[in-house]
Amino acid sequence: MNEQLIRVVIVEDQEDIREGLAMIINFSEGFQCIATFPDGNSAMSGIPDLKPDVVLMDIDIPGSDGIQVIFFLKSVMPATQFMMLTVFEDDEKIFQSLKAGASGYLLKKTSPARLLEAIREVHEGGSPMNSQIASRVVNYFRQKPDSQAEAYNLTRREYEILELISRGYRYKEIGDKLSISMDTVRSHIRNTYEKLQVTSKVEAINKVFRRL
Repeated sequence: MNEQLIRVVIVEDQEDIREGLAMIINFSEGFQCIATFPDGNSAMSGIPDLKPDVVLMDIDIPGSDGIQVIFFLKSVMPATQFMMLTVFEDDEKIFQSLKAGASGYLLKKTSPARLLEAIREVHEGGSPMNSQIASRVVNYFRQKPDSQAEAYNLTRREYEILELISRGYRYKEIGDKLSISMDTVRSHIRNTYEKLQVTSKVEAINKVFRRL
């Protein structure tokens, strides 16, 4: 039985980078680059009809920037996952991207192998980030949270898992850290989503920690 392809769209203004990313994706098993766009305006008009699984988005692009593009597209295609692929490492860009609807944030110096792993991870509901980006997120969320967990009736384990997700941990890493199975992690996350009435990790983190 053939593995279903993860359909990817690239938004990147530099032609050499755009073509290089497309080649990496198309020559890798399980992935397909279905389109590329060189600017924000063409991306906003062209991507909705394509219904990709994952969009790789640069921030500094002509027309509407990548953050604005994600904010618009996420509202019309909530099932699609968006991942920033950029040179920017400053806190403002990171958190504005997450607030707009990005589920992952990678730097362009990321290796091809890690990029493909991250595309699969974000497609499966994860939040991939480079280690230095994850460190910034950890520091951001390390402040003592308010009583939102109690307000939403989250259990201690549900809150613990959500906190680990906000710090960049993957499902398997959370399972290993807490000595529980990945199925149990997923079950806790589903319960958390139901209690919070959200559909993504970023929404859940925003609602409980109220940091973005």
